[in-house]
Amino acid sequence: MATDERSDDRLAIDDLRNAWVVLSTDERVLGFGLLSPDQAEEFFLNLPPADAAELLAALPSQDRRRWMRLLAPDDAADLIQAAPEEMRHSLLELLDESTRREVSGLLAYKEDRAGGIMNPRYARLRPDMSVDEAITYLRRQARENLEMVYYAYVVAPDGELLGVVSFRELFSARPDVNVRDVMHTDVITVDEQMDQEAVTHIFAEHDLIAIPVVDAARKMKGIVTYDDIVDVVEQEATEDIQKIGGTQALGAPYLSLTMMEMIKKRVGWLAALFIGELLTATAMAYFEDEIARAVVLAMFVPLIISSGGNSGSQATTLVIRAMALGELRLRDWWRVIQRELITGLALGTVLGVMGFVRVVGWNMIKPVYGEHAIHLGLVVFFSLIGVITFGTLMGSLLPFVLRRCRIDPAAASAPFVATLVDVTGLVIYFSVAILFLSGRLL
Repeated sequence: MATDERSDDRLAIDDLRNAWVVLSTDERVLGFGLLSPDQAEEFFLNLPPADAAELLAALPSQDRRRWMRLLAPDDAADLIQAAPEEMRHSLLELLDESTRREVSGLLAYKEDRAGGIMNPRYARLRPDMSVDEAITYLRRQARENLEMVYYAYVVAPDGELLGVVSFRELFSARPDVNVRDVMHTDVITVDEQMDQEAVTHIFAEHDLIAIPVVDAARKMKGIVTYDDIVDVVEQEATEDIQKIGGTQALGAPYLSLTMMEMIKKRVGWLAALFIGELLTATAMAYFEDEIARAVVLAMFVPLIISSGGNSGSQATTLVIRAMALGELRLRDWWRVIQRELITGLALGTVLGVMGFVRVVGWNMIKPVYGEHAIHLGLVVFFSLIGVITFGTLMGSLLPFVLRRCRIDPAAASAPFVATLVDVTGLVIYFSVAILFLSGRLL
């Protein structure tokens, strides 16, 4: 019977979680109030900061204190940052004095810095403790709701990080040995001002579950754990994908944005891309005499420019992702250009042959291109090689240029690269056409 009740409880939580995004604020409060205390605690602790802040704002003021004090300091800081500005001070005041100091310290950091995502509560030891004293002390610290107790960090009286020791090592050591004799001094650390994306690379490189955060004097500030990094990875990946798609990072769940916010996020890039496409129209107008004398050239414009845009989008997506994973650094730009030059020539040749066969083969079946079909096929062949090679080079080079200018490489969105290549693709195409068709169709 007890098992059935627990199953019903789990179903209630899952039902509320699944329906959460489409519920109004009043409906969310009502559904949250129907949960049992244990269910409500589990549900609240797993809410995204923005949703938790919205829920607290709708709850009676006497209930907010309990839920705020349930949060770890780093989670409380995230919630306060996600709350409306007019609510932040009142939410901070709901915390007890020691937690309020910890949260205030976290709020002093930028959200995307190691100091902004760390937890200031960690297991700490003194180097002159015996192992037996350390285990007793850690047992007492564990009651203080520490972030995690897989590792204990050995710090000097002034807060300087001296070393780290795992619980397994403590329990397996002799009780009378000092902590300094079993600790490891070669500790992987991150600076408190390090960007959160760089912190994820440290985690991935060293396969750790927690990394201490230190200041310039190597004084211990807190720890970043793997569960914090999972959230960061999801956030960074979401932002990159949205930027690559040609929009600003939404910064919130899709359905939670108002229509006006959604329009503002998307109109800027669309306007910029529209202006870019106006240059395409300008290029077409520049070659209007050639188009008037050989209308057949216009038939292949979509083929040429779309192939260049697609190749550029491929290259920029691959390079941006490689940068995000730490596989590419700024110094690798020349190696990337060499690889993409060869790749672009090869891809252009393959598509160029396909285009040539299409023109000549179709003309043999149905002679729509006349006696100059072979020359027109050569125009398509060499244009595709040039446009695809140029698109590949531009798509791979642009993320490096943006990174060098300290701009997020994801801003080199696929639509942006495609628009850039459209203009140059027309110039390449008509220049090749003039070269091969002068004295024939032109």
